[in-house]
Amino acid sequence: MSALFEDRQAAQAAAEKLKVYAQPQRLMILSCLLRGARMVADIGDATGIAQPALSQQLAELRRAELVVTRKEAKQVWYALANEGVALCVRNIEAIFGGVGLPGETIAASPSPHGVAGFARVL
Repeated sequence: MSALFEDRQAAQAAAEKLKVYAQPQRLMILSCLLRGARMVADIGDATGIAQPALSQQLAELRRAELVVTRKEAKQVWYALANEGVALCVRNIEAIFGGVGLPGETIAASPSPHGVAGFARVL
């Protein structure tokens, strides 16, 4: 696998995939599914997304191969497609998700020394 700066097609494919993640309702659905497989009604209840929009966004996530479905009787269950999707959603939450409570400040840790001084364990 080459770095994205070395492969325009790989960079284009990555950018197209990121566009799917970049829609707020789809990102909310993916975040919800990070906690485990759910039925459509449960996803709607958890996210507050109304049925027509929820169905549309779930269809887009299926087309992008970010979620998979399984049917049990009349119920359709949705789950993240693979660990790569889960990793991406976890990283988005870690980078952009509000850590802590509103108004809460996170104390800065002392600056560590050494080569890995910039790393932060999540």
